Amino acid sequence: MKIIPLNEGAFAVDKKKNFTTATDVLAPGSLKMAVCPFLIVLKDDILLLDAGLGESNNGIPSIKTLLQEHGYDASQVTKVLLSHLHKDHINGLGVFENGSFVSNFPKAKIYLQKRELDYALRQTENPSFNQEVLKAVASLPNIELLSEEEGWISDAVSFEVTGGHSPFHQAFWVREEGTIAFYGADNLPQKAYLRFHMAYKSDDDGKKAMALREKWETLAKEEHWKVLFYHDLTDNVVQF
Repeated sequence: MKIIPLNEGAFAVDKKKNFTTATDVLAPGSLKMAVCPFLIVLKDDILLLDAGLGESNNGIPSIKTLLQEHGYDASQVTKVLLSHLHKDHINGLGVFENGSFVSNFPKAKIYLQKRELDYALRQTENPSFNQEVLKAVASLPNIELLSEEEGWISDAVSFEVTGGHSPFHQAFWVREEGTIAFYGADNLPQKAYLRFHMAYKSDDDGKKAMALREKWETLAKEEHWKVLFYHDLTDNVVQF
């Protein structure tokens, strides 16, 4: 198993969920965080865990540039696993060209939770969601809608609907040759969340997210997981 953080950089996020490149001095009420999807290369699969913010450089999606920097092409990705549908996790799935949505990963199966999609499409006034991208993604022919509470996507990949950060947020485990990679996404976005046992108001159910973190930390230490932190500024992959 090869785990590659695809870190798009550090961003300042204000209360209206606007993402801008972070500077040393943040505006009052803003938070600083990384946006870091993960590429996991297995013997028989190339996985992308969440898709990033959708930034572009010189007209090229940054997710594609980051993949190329590590020797991979977006067309090689076989599965995209989406934890939830906030814009900083799905905008990198594609771009709009002349009014049409062009997928960055047309050869991959894109796995998302159906109930999360139904919920997200109703959040028309919630700035965490990009409704234009959501509707385009929902219409892609390579979408795989999950409806179970937990299960296996392949022999190596399992998922569980956890709730917490969003109502139908899901976590993923990737296993190969004794290595376990765990992705709790925005229920466990930064390593620092393990130091402070708090319920955050930014979560749909902060108490549940806190309880999940405590459970996962215990299991990570017992089973020596590699934990992936999507929003951590310095430690995106930590071996427990």
